[in-house]
This record gives sequence, C-alpha cells and structure tokens, in this order.
Amino acid sequence: MYTYDNLIPSKPIVIRKNSDNSVSSFLLDPDNTDYQRFKADLANGVALSDAEGNPMTADQIKTFLEGLA
Repeated sequence: MYTYDNLIPSKPIVIRKNSDNSVSSFLLDPDNTDYQRFKADLANGVALSDAEGNPMTADQIKTFLEGLA
C-alpha cells in the first residue's frame, strides 16, 4: 500500500507500508528503483491513498500515473 504526500510540493514523497509492517519513503525520482517499482505496482492495481489516507480510485490513479515522469 502506498500513500502519496505532497506536503512540500517541490519534494513530493511516497510512503510505502512494507509486508513486515515497516515503512519506507522515497522521492518521485525517475532514477530511483523504488519509484520505478511504485509506478509498476500502481499499473498493476496496488492501492494508493492521498496524504489524508483517502483511497484513490482507479481513474484517479490512472490520471496520477499519466502526470508522472
């Protein structure tokens, strides 16, 4: 499960809850392997929530992905 947080618009981050219940975060950087995995996961139906914890719909995720580098 991913959560997108753009509290600092110049440095939006993604927070990932891992299978061992740990949490990791990363910047939206096309050179980052976590970012590449994130995009692939979303394309394959993994859930994404906004910063307030509201789940995004499939259409919202599609629009979000189209706006990424």
